[in-house]
Amino acid sequence: MLNALENQDAVALLGPRQAGKTTLAHIIGQQTPSIYLDLESSTDRNKLSDPELFLRQHADKLVILDEIHRMPEIFQPMRGLIDEGRRNGNRNKRFLILGSAAIDLLRQSGETLAGRISYIHMHPLDVLEVENDLASMNKLWLRGGFPDSYLAKTGQQSFNLRRNFIRTYLERDVPQFGPRIPSETLERLWTMLAHTQGTMLNSSRLASGLSVSSPTVTTYVDLLSNLLLVRRLMPYHKNIGKRLVKSPKTYVRDSGLLHALLGIQDANTLAGHPVVGSSWEGFAIENILAAAPEHAKASFYRTTNGAEMDLVLELGGSDGIWAIEIKRGLSPRPERGFYNAMEDIRPDKTFVVYSGDEQYPIGADVEVIGLLGMMEKLQALNSEK
Repeated sequence: MLNALENQDAVALLGPRQAGKTTLAHIIGQQTPSIYLDLESSTDRNKLSDPELFLRQHADKLVILDEIHRMPEIFQPMRGLIDEGRRNGNRNKRFLILGSAAIDLLRQSGETLAGRISYIHMHPLDVLEVENDLASMNKLWLRGGFPDSYLAKTGQQSFNLRRNFIRTYLERDVPQFGPRIPSETLERLWTMLAHTQGTMLNSSRLASGLSVSSPTVTTYVDLLSNLLLVRRLMPYHKNIGKRLVKSPKTYVRDSGLLHALLGIQDANTLAGHPVVGSSWEGFAIENILAAAPEHAKASFYRTTNGAEMDLVLELGGSDGIWAIEIKRGLSPRPERGFYNAMEDIRPDKTFVVYSGDEQYPIGADVEVIGLLGMMEKLQALNSEK
């Protein structure tokens, strides 16, 4: 984050609500002269009634603008001030903007601030950020990565926080970003996606259950994806002479929200729930992608003949392609479809990520590894660049 601010005039910190963006922004603001504006506050928005005048008055400070989607019109005067500063030889550390909807913010700022802004994606807490033991990892899996939920004093308090989070998104936040959608309808869709965690997106079936059209379901899923609440993992589509599936797989991105949508309050209930395997798979995928290099391209592989790989990471350069299968349990045994997928993809490295913490080979080209170990390998790639 600090490197980005040193090298660019504006930095956008993107991530879901309550992931810790504002806390991080305040920490940065304490290290440099700054001014913070919460654009959800009418008082702070009124300060920007003449944005160019206000921003000029604070040209010597880092201006932190939280919930930037509330005032997209401010991007134009920001551009003028950045360009003016560049002409005068005064640049960098001008604006830090925070947003809860990645695609929406990218669309608003992409053209206006092209060449003047860097983007940083902030995830909720991941396995690398909690204590290094299986108990902490399992707690993170159950409660999810939103700091208030993970750090809650009791499991019940954590669950209540997540239910309130869901209600707030549906009733307050969603109307700010998209067309008017009945909150009950969107909650039903979100819950249906939770029940089908890690499966192929079937818009027609979802539409039938919601009594809406298939294109409407697609629009709603787009919105949940743009709000960083649902991940659409696209299929690997290299030309390898196989009949590949074309639909994306969907995951509720935060495992804690997944469990709250399904009414799962404790580890015992989760262990006996049909979603337990796909919940672990989604949890592992989110953590792996949080540790992967920013430029990594993620997909899954599946053919109509049953060859399947949960995650394919195209890392580029000498790192090539990593194929990753995810298994819950302490004795992972890949199935035939996994080995068929290996033959098709021909990855540079292949891993089976499981619930334990040991690391060992199960063949000449396949390594079993814990989730933490997998993330450390990917993080090492970042440090080598």
